[in-house]
Amino acid sequence: MQSLSDHGILAVSSSVSYIYKPHFTANIMKTVTTVILFLALSIATADTLKPFKSDGCSAFPDGTLAEKDLWLRCCYQHDLSYWQGGTAVQRKQADFALKYCVAQVGEPMVANLMLAGVRVGGSPYWPTQFRWAYGWPYFRGYKEISAEEQKQIDAELSQIKPLKTD
Repeated sequence: MQSLSDHGILAVSSSVSYIYKPHFTANIMKTVTTVILFLALSIATADTLKPFKSDGCSAFPDGTLAEKDLWLRCCYQHDLSYWQGGTAVQRKQADFALKYCVAQVGEPMVANLMLAGVRVGGSPYWPTQFRWAYGWPYFRGYKEISAEEQKQIDAELSQIKPLKTD
């Protein structure tokens, strides 16, 4: 006959059962170790800027059916700001600059729609390729750009070729 300890039960009282499963504890330790290593790696690489990439207006058309790139330049400038990141105030300024730019090309209704989209979808806490500060590793959030980071940004900006539209 098997004892309770053969089933992982160490002690039984009238109100609580204490269960010890060695494989369960090992899995928890592996998970905790993985999370700690991931966080350490994120912190260690937090100062490395990725090369600038623009996807145009992300999940939105770059223009109208008649003028396919009508507000693409606006989105490109917005992408430059989002790639660099910075404070929450800087993000708001970038978003309203996008709205203003799109309105200036003659599409004020589209400008309002785009503003709503970037205010919701551009949060630095979304795991997307178009989030605020997408040039930096995830979990940066809103953070002022340091002097060292600005040097990286400036070096990368000097390598960017001008946007070409049709």
